[in-house]
Amino acid sequence: MADLFERVLLPVASPDDATASARALRPRVGDSVVAVHVVEKAGGAVDKASVEQREEEAADIFEAVHEELDAHTTVETEIAYGTDVAETIFDVAAEVDATSIVFTPRGGSRWVQLLTGDVALDLITGTDRPVVVLPDHHDGTADDPTDGGETS
Repeated sequence: MADLFERVLLPVASPDDATASARALRPRVGDSVVAVHVVEKAGGAVDKASVEQREEEAADIFEAVHEELDAHTTVETEIAYGTDVAETIFDVAAEVDATSIVFTPRGGSRWVQLLTGDVALDLITGTDRPVVVLPDHHDGTADDPTDGGETS
């Protein structure tokens, strides 16, 4: 069996999410990370932003991942497009032969999650590979044995 963190797929939604997720992954990271940003397509309706705007946003998101992980592992990036975020993440995981999908929980009330669809729940219950949910430490004190920091 491959190491869980050998080739990680890291879904990222925003620069802040990318920083938090990459920072949480850093002490555990293996050989490579594929950061994926999913652009949710409207499924026949007009998209919320242009392709150029989405690509600029993805570049900012990926820059945050590179800042956190480049010194620790090989980082690849991919923009994926789909009407179902979780299914799109699963497709990318299969394409890149990820050993796991790793993410940190995103904020938002349970009501918002119920109204918009809970991607985290879909990721955990609908995949054919391990999913690792890492703690998100907003105060910057991640469980990182390499920096002498304490856990919160």
